[in-house]
Amino acid sequence: MVSAILIFLFSITWLTPQATASSILGGFTVQDEIKLGGEFNKMIHERMPVVLDPQINGYIDHLVKRVAKAMPPQPFPITSAVINNNSMNAFAIPGGYIYVFTGLILNLKHENELAAVIGHELAHVSLRHVARRMEKMKMVNIASMLGTLAGMMLGMAGDSNTSALGQAMAMGSLAGAQSAYLSYTQQNEREADHLGMNYLIAAGFNPIGMVESFKTMKRRQWYVSNNNIPSYLSTHPGLDDRIDYLKERFARMPPDYFKRRADDSNFLKIQTLIRARRTDPKVALAHYNNIPKADRTCLDELGLGIILSRMKQSHDAEAAFEKALKDCPSDPLILRETGRFYFSIGKMDKASPLLREAFIRTPQDAMALFFIARIQAERKDYAQAIPTMRRVAEMVPRDQEIHYHLGRMLGESGDYFGAHEQLAYAALYEQDFEQAMFHQKKAEGLAKTRNQKKQLSKLLKLLIPPEEED
Repeated sequence: MVSAILIFLFSITWLTPQATASSILGGFTVQDEIKLGGEFNKMIHERMPVVLDPQINGYIDHLVKRVAKAMPPQPFPITSAVINNNSMNAFAIPGGYIYVFTGLILNLKHENELAAVIGHELAHVSLRHVARRMEKMKMVNIASMLGTLAGMMLGMAGDSNTSALGQAMAMGSLAGAQSAYLSYTQQNEREADHLGMNYLIAAGFNPIGMVESFKTMKRRQWYVSNNNIPSYLSTHPGLDDRIDYLKERFARMPPDYFKRRADDSNFLKIQTLIRARRTDPKVALAHYNNIPKADRTCLDELGLGIILSRMKQSHDAEAAFEKALKDCPSDPLILRETGRFYFSIGKMDKASPLLREAFIRTPQDAMALFFIARIQAERKDYAQAIPTMRRVAEMVPRDQEIHYHLGRMLGESGDYFGAHEQLAYAALYEQDFEQAMFHQKKAEGLAKTRNQKKQLSKLLKLLIPPEEED
């Protein structure tokens, strides 16, 4: 895997077209930032384990947007993504892209701590710290910038695979030294702390969250196994001095700021989903087993149920789900996840009312609606299942699994054109271009109406970008 990434990244250094004249002459414009950020984001989604869960992504996106409202107007939208990686890390890049690692979410205690890290990273974007240093380096093309940026942000991320990707990017662009040059200075950090704190306060959070998040990072100095480089601390130096500076600033703040109490309910739900679904099941099971039964919350029972279900211990899983449901019968997440569990073991009659109740309580819950559609399909009720799944696809665009199941439903209902069209999208979003072209060709042979041909034209543009067409 790592060797394949090395080959790929080394090749793009030489194959990526030259950047605009402004880059060649040393200027690093906003348009260059946007282009670089877009290329980096594309690489992240193709090469990193990006979380696709709409609830996790929706939560982080909402939190990022809440903090970003305090920023001055930016020439680009702020875009967030979650990376499934145990490292306590987060970073933002030119062009307004911010990435939060699941390890960071899991190891912080409160939402205001996570908001503080996000505010700090958004401050780096607003202050153009990386962009200004790139401008001074006078790089000649986007490929070298991309490699340098990845070497800085990913090479020290704390996980061996992530670190290897960053090192590969830096090697491919001959940018190892430049990556070190790009690393934030202590002055950069002080500025980002100051401005990030302003964002945090303006968003309504308790400012103590920034100091508490830094203290947690300091306590958990996780090291890369092959070179003992701390993760977040390696790219964000001077933590002790920064904590002292923030404490000095606290003394000049209105006392009411420190009376703010954040609602951690959604934060704790997201932590539960990440721990139960995205970490080693044995480690997660040990976490829940270490909590005395009398002290377990509804979310603890839910997490335990999910873990036991993953470990194929259905009887014990059912008991945990039912305990969570008994204690918190109206919680939409518990309703949905219990319904999802019953679907997984084939108990549709138990799954359906739970999922419907979850969706009634939270109409934006695409996951609940997804399983409602699948139950309808299991019952051969395609007249209901297909429009329901199409609605899910509108709520969560570019999701491979949604398009795959929609394609299967269409095929089973006799709509073979629609089936191949949706399966082509599913393959496309899974980066399987050969399979996507196979289904596109099949759909092309079945297209009869003008509308069907128009739909295929839209699909083909995604499969074959304009610059690649003959």
